[in-house]
Amino acid sequence: MNTLTLRNIGALPYEAEEALNRLRINLNFCGDNFKKIVITSSTPGEGKSHISVNLWRMLASSGKNVVLVDSDIRKSMMRSRWQITSTERDYMGLTHYLAGKVPLADVIYETNLRNAYMVPTSHTVFNPTLLLQSKRFPLMLDALAEKFDYVLVDTPPLTNVADGALIASHCDGAILVVRGGVTPRTLIADSLKELERSGCELMGVVLNRVEARNNPYYYKYTKYGYYSKQYGETDGGKSR
Repeated sequence: MNTLTLRNIGALPYEAEEALNRLRINLNFCGDNFKKIVITSSTPGEGKSHISVNLWRMLASSGKNVVLVDSDIRKSMMRSRWQITSTERDYMGLTHYLAGKVPLADVIYETNLRNAYMVPTSHTVFNPTLLLQSKRFPLMLDALAEKFDYVLVDTPPLTNVADGALIASHCDGAILVVRGGVTPRTLIADSLKELERSGCELMGVVLNRVEARNNPYYYKYTKYGYYSKQYGETDGGKSR
């Protein structure tokens, strides 16, 4: 198995680390029926990939075998943001598998993080809908769920393109990332409707990139599982 190296995963501020740790713990209370988990948002820039990568990292560090699927085939930022390199010069990824060019085993990579595996997007595609609609995508998720404790799927934003809801329709549950004080309530409502139409159960909402005040985080149990208030990186008490 080839290896990917992520070079730009820095330490999180204490508040963010603790909030994500509680998010990780609460996943365990959701039961064994939730293995294929979508992490998505309403619009770009809300921090869904940041949450995906760091939750994946924390689950792996706790001893779980976890695979992260980068399914934002249109506009993935993971390769550049986390400076991902491979033992191969030009590694293969999700698009190669969905196009039928390689078997699934060839696009599951070990990483430099213990217990953390990845199915990357190495090449973006302008219109990936046909690829995502193929039978290979749900078959891949089912195969990964047999092999790993958790399958985290980072998707495109729900209100931009149809890809996010299509991906969610093949998953057990969804975590919706909302940027505090920025994402309009109407778009959040639209995202919840998209998830409901897809048949993917909402597990919880992460409120991301809000001002750090006296209480660094809170968790409130609801019928959906959990809601969390999670802080992005702070500098002088202000979110970046």
